[in-house]
Amino acid sequence: MTNPTPTVLIVVFDGLQPAQVNPGLMPHLSAFAARGVTFRRHHPVYPTVTRANAASIVTGLTPGNHGIAANNLLIPEFDPHRVIPALQPELVQVQAKTVRVLLAPTLADILSRHGGEYVAVGVGTNGNAYLHNPNAHQSGGATIHPDFSLPDGLHEEIIQRFGPWPAEVRPNTPRLAHAVQILTEYVIPERQTQVALLWSSEPDKSQHDAGVGSDLSNQSVREADAEFGRLLHWLAQSGRHRSTNVMVVSDHGYSTIMETVDVETQLRRAGFPPVDQPSGVAMAPNGGSALFYVHQSDPETADRLAQWLMGQPWCGPMVASDAAGTLPGTLPAFLVGAEGPRAPEIAVSMRWNGSPNPAGYAGQVYSTGGIPGQGNHGSMSPHELHNILFAAGPNFKKRAAAIAPTGNTDIAPTVLHLLGIDPGIKMEGRILREALAGGPRVDRVDWNVELYNAERPIPGGVYRQQIQISLVEETVYVDEGSSALGRR
Repeated sequence: MTNPTPTVLIVVFDGLQPAQVNPGLMPHLSAFAARGVTFRRHHPVYPTVTRANAASIVTGLTPGNHGIAANNLLIPEFDPHRVIPALQPELVQVQAKTVRVLLAPTLADILSRHGGEYVAVGVGTNGNAYLHNPNAHQSGGATIHPDFSLPDGLHEEIIQRFGPWPAEVRPNTPRLAHAVQILTEYVIPERQTQVALLWSSEPDKSQHDAGVGSDLSNQSVREADAEFGRLLHWLAQSGRHRSTNVMVVSDHGYSTIMETVDVETQLRRAGFPPVDQPSGVAMAPNGGSALFYVHQSDPETADRLAQWLMGQPWCGPMVASDAAGTLPGTLPAFLVGAEGPRAPEIAVSMRWNGSPNPAGYAGQVYSTGGIPGQGNHGSMSPHELHNILFAAGPNFKKRAAAIAPTGNTDIAPTVLHLLGIDPGIKMEGRILREALAGGPRVDRVDWNVELYNAERPIPGGVYRQQIQISLVEETVYVDEGSSALGRR
């Protein structure tokens, strides 16, 4: 059986690092990468957390513009005084009250206007799954997840046909195998969807539990790769490989926790009351980052908060939104794609270093949660801001390595271009033309690197920070950010 309709399949390995893609751990993905295009300088968005990046993958925008600032965030038009997790129950409430979870259309919304559909099958968090198509009841398409499906009636239909979802375990392979079955027996052959997505929760879940490169992490990577191999075999056996462009991406890189910090408790001890009070502050913990929301965006409180943060041993680079005003020592939030109507007044990346963990994987970080030795992410560490992207199929070059910077914001515009669809809006990501058959040479894309510095004298020394970005025309990629507390 063949499928003449051009389609795109996106496969996401949550938290997979480039160093893990090797023939010993991932023979199927390694072989896939070798015959297609490898993107050497691929980036997630900052903060390097899943829900922010999932939203960027489907909108082509950075968090400031799509409105999902991080995994935990404050949405002022929903509740100006409460930090919420970006999970499905909470996002349903946001949708009901504010009408929109995302501030921009998704791939599903855009495809629906052109008679197509987007179907996501995922076994990660329910919040991640919900963000792929929050408007499914109006836009069509579908989201399929162990906890729920969109539209609502689809959930029972899936269970009746394929049986109950397996229990979540580590590695989460039984659920991924179930998702592959649904994708290959229903989504692709029956719905004939133009864009399908498969989201593997591994190796992220195992790395959060046991650390990057642990036995559990390695097992999860091998098993996820085997399921990917099963999916590729099905595409080949069914003949669909001839008309299916496959893009394989991860949402972020990874670090190892070197120390856990109770930022909330330290914040209150420093004299900052909750955000519903004058001079108050709300803190949203996001692993390697912390977002701070200031009562009525009061500039004096924001400045006092910034100065206090700069003196903390765990405080890395720091950006401030326009609402915070001019805060000496900070850099502007727009620089890293964090400026927007829901932006926190201050976002802090936790301090990191490049030391290897016991398994030899570089990158350690302070974290707002977890246990030292476990894996985490969220910061501006280059070990988290470097993730994977591989592509192969009839419209991609063969055996090529793209050396220009790319990012998760480039997925949506490239997918729509492959389908010949004008998104109708300006996306921040770019079409990866250098990877396409007939496109420019992969080594002929111009890009620039820019460094931004800021410093501020504080009690006990001088806080200094630097953020590095890369630019391809107007598209910005955050390379890394670092800070130091030195002598005056």
